[in-house]
Amino acid sequence: MKKILFLHGFYASGQCVPALALRDAFKGRAEVLTPDLPMHPKEAISFIRELIDKENPDLLVGNSCGSFYAQMVAPVVGIPALLGNPHFKMTEFLRERIGQHQYKSPRKDGKQDFTIDEALIEEFAEVETVQFDSCNPLCKDRIWGLFGEQDTLAHFEPLFLKHYERSFHFPGGHTPTAEEVRTWYVPLAEKLLREF
Repeated sequence: MKKILFLHGFYASGQCVPALALRDAFKGRAEVLTPDLPMHPKEAISFIRELIDKENPDLLVGNSCGSFYAQMVAPVVGIPALLGNPHFKMTEFLRERIGQHQYKSPRKDGKQDFTIDEALIEEFAEVETVQFDSCNPLCKDRIWGLFGEQDTLAHFEPLFLKHYERSFHFPGGHTPTAEEVRTWYVPLAEKLLREF
């Protein structure tokens, strides 16, 4: 059975709507892993790399910050990836949100509160500067972008197309609904699994 690793967005968890919808859509056909990602970027990337070494997924699917991570890891490990509404400038996103926050879906460790501070923004700034360093000609057609036409948070299709070749649109917002995952994410994920 094929294996898909889903990487959620910054405010989300492995129990977010897109994760559950993806798991449900592939039930009986592919195992969909939906872990909670660490909040700090370097820790998150190490965690993802370790999980890939252990689980050997056939495909990465990300949303927002999860797509930011998937884009960095996929070329290194040689796995195709579907980047849903990738947010390539997390520092801009976080700067406007300094302070206390809560995750929008439950996390396995029970921690729902977190803080955005300058130290976290600095960490993301470091990672941002090297985010496309592993991009290479071999991965250009194996990493696909999916962009919501109503997305009000991330507008990075032009930047995506400087590095990759295949971008798609869907009529939704930044965080896809379960229906949008089934209609748009799943067919592209299936096509990536078939082609690579």
